Amino acid sequence: MIPDESLGGYSNTFKKSKSKVIKILTSVLQGRKKINLKSLQNVILFIVNWHHKNGGINLPKKIWLSSPHMSGEGYELQYVKEAFDTNWIAPLGPNVDAFEKELAAWVGAKHAAALSSGTAAIHMALKAAGVEKDDLVFCQSLTFSATANPIVYQNATPVFIDSDFKTWNMDPQALEDAFKKYPNPKAVILTHLYGLSADLDPIIRICWDHNVTLIEDAAESLGTKYKGKYTGTFGKYGVFSFNGNKIITTSGGGMLVSSDEERIAKVRFWSTQARDKARHYEHSELGYNYRMSNVLAGIGRGQLKVLDRRLIQKKHIFEFYKENLSHLEGLGMMPVNDWNEPNFWLSCITLSGKVKPLDIIEALERENIESRPIWKPMHMQPFYRNYDFLGSGVSQKIFEHGLCLPSDTKMTDDDLNRVCEIIKGVWR
Repeated sequence: MIPDESLGGYSNTFKKSKSKVIKILTSVLQGRKKINLKSLQNVILFIVNWHHKNGGINLPKKIWLSSPHMSGEGYELQYVKEAFDTNWIAPLGPNVDAFEKELAAWVGAKHAAALSSGTAAIHMALKAAGVEKDDLVFCQSLTFSATANPIVYQNATPVFIDSDFKTWNMDPQALEDAFKKYPNPKAVILTHLYGLSADLDPIIRICWDHNVTLIEDAAESLGTKYKGKYTGTFGKYGVFSFNGNKIITTSGGGMLVSSDEERIAKVRFWSTQARDKARHYEHSELGYNYRMSNVLAGIGRGQLKVLDRRLIQKKHIFEFYKENLSHLEGLGMMPVNDWNEPNFWLSCITLSGKVKPLDIIEALERENIESRPIWKPMHMQPFYRNYDFLGSGVSQKIFEHGLCLPSDTKMTDDDLNRVCEIIKGVWR
């Protein structure tokens, strides 16, 4: 509590009536009264103090876009406690080894390397694929920047590929056109956007025909299936993220999976500073500090136990929005195809009528609810706008008309109904 004495000479005046505060501030703002910095600080302190005494400012309950959600059964704490009890606090350890095996088994991958982030996993996938200076890498444009940045880390050149409306992901025709223009890329990176699977069959065929490594950025799609098989297991390399906003989290972390045991072993080597097997510290290759800690891996092991539950909750959120909002003029739900079983990481909509994404974002924001625009395509970003782009502008249209709705698995149906009523109000 801020004492009234801190208000100095203004204290007695303000005690008489809160209307005095309004009059003084109005005079200052209109230029009829001058106030020095110290006095202004006192005015601000008084306002804060007054709100404390009168119950404060009561904001509506905060609803997040997608926040960390612990199991509730203490699974994470169990494994973290084991790390503390055994003093396995540094990177690597039993939790890391177990998390790699458990995650690989869950998605049906043969081998996995637990890393510090999904970005690190993409970087290591590119390095494992042999991407070097001046190589070309075809990359989906409609994605988060972490998909593209590792290409530049390797001093390679990204060529951005458009999406299609059917999947919101890499357009096979645009990919084919890219191969006609640039016949010798070193790798292709596609993203399964917001948990929606790309149409993998034609993309795999194109990469196979051109003998090019396919890297799946499945950072947003852990638990998504394409024709009954989990995303992240179709390409040579698959990447998962456990950032705080993902369907499960390790606070920060990622995983690289592959059927190539030798390459995964090499990634583990590079990711621990590429230290050679010698009595002294010897390094014959460039290394990175990319390995996951044993503590964070413990969180991941606990989170993996509730992944099935999270998938059910995410789907319920999407279905709730679909049932309550899809009748609104110009509003469309993100595409879900027969062969696509999304994890519904984020529930997204498009708007084609008088209501714009910003109208909804601002309406929700006023009620303490978080929403977000669709990712801005990479070829439109200031840093990447001078790199080539193949496509017809679909990704730009999705960006301009799309919106991510709150998809937090801690939301109740009452919370969801509150979101829907606010959105409906924008149409009224």
